[in-house]
Amino acid sequence: MKKFKKQKNGKNNLSDRQTLVSEIENESLCMLAHAEQMQKKMTEIYPQLPKEENAEKIQNYAASLKRTTKNLAKACMKIYKAGDELSARSKDMEIQKKWEKRHVAMPANTVIDLYEDGANHFFAKGLSAYKLLLIFFAGSFVGVMVEMLWCLARYGYLESRAGLVYGPFNPLYGAGAVLMTVCLYRFRNHGAWISFFGSMLIGGGVEYFCSWGQEFVFGSRSWDYSDMPFNINGRICLLYTFFWGFLGVFWIKRIYPLLSKWILKLPNRMGKIITWMIVIFFIVDIASSGVAMFRWTQRIERIAPANQFWEFVDERFPDERMERVYANMEFSKEK
Repeated sequence: MKKFKKQKNGKNNLSDRQTLVSEIENESLCMLAHAEQMQKKMTEIYPQLPKEENAEKIQNYAASLKRTTKNLAKACMKIYKAGDELSARSKDMEIQKKWEKRHVAMPANTVIDLYEDGANHFFAKGLSAYKLLLIFFAGSFVGVMVEMLWCLARYGYLESRAGLVYGPFNPLYGAGAVLMTVCLYRFRNHGAWISFFGSMLIGGGVEYFCSWGQEFVFGSRSWDYSDMPFNINGRICLLYTFFWGFLGVFWIKRIYPLLSKWILKLPNRMGKIITWMIVIFFIVDIASSGVAMFRWTQRIERIAPANQFWEFVDERFPDERMERVYANMEFSKEK
């Protein structure tokens, strides 16, 4: 089925290595030879066109060539996908081995896939709801940490990038992590370029929608790229869209398999309990953040608390605390 051959020529001397030639490659060479023969045959068919008795035969032959073109195009796409996936899996395994030499656990997606296929682990196989919830929590935390470190590296100081009043969490990053995982999961074992452009579209879309939603509901913005080149309404810009692309590749190729490895270590029952505990915490955190944000906008408009509950909110979440949590938030002039 497979054979080896040595290629020797002046420019590309491969005498010191062997090149694998698959059966399908040999067949493709035969197909190229057939195509050349077909082109020569055309010179015999063209003179027959003026003869009416050959018209139907020639039309059928032309239709057959068109069908052949479609079949070959489908075959080329399938072969390309297979080659791209095999190459990507091989490169990911090489990267895993390099990390292992440094005593760093950085599994490849191929290893996670094989483990999930062979393990009797129903808690977080594939893209189960439990795994996506844990990815949401992890993304909410990691995103805030990365942006805080970016702020420190760029401006020399630490500043809150949280989106909730309790803990360093931002649902925007969690939603982005889940959306990227769902959309890029099928391409996790393919070339990085697919994940890169997919992440640009996903990250930019999520960022734009969240910016619009925040301004629509609360009349405020947490980021504004109006001074950046190639921006759209100040909500997204080309530079940070590229960052989303690189982040998406790093996420699906490196962070996702590592996170999956940790998640799969959780026992089924314990994993479900931990997940639901975090879900309850996030529900309370998101609800508290929404109430605190709503009351903050009212205080800016000089609206007095309507009852004891809102007085408690004012005491619990005063302006000073909200400004620390949402350091970059700016309210529109209409508010």
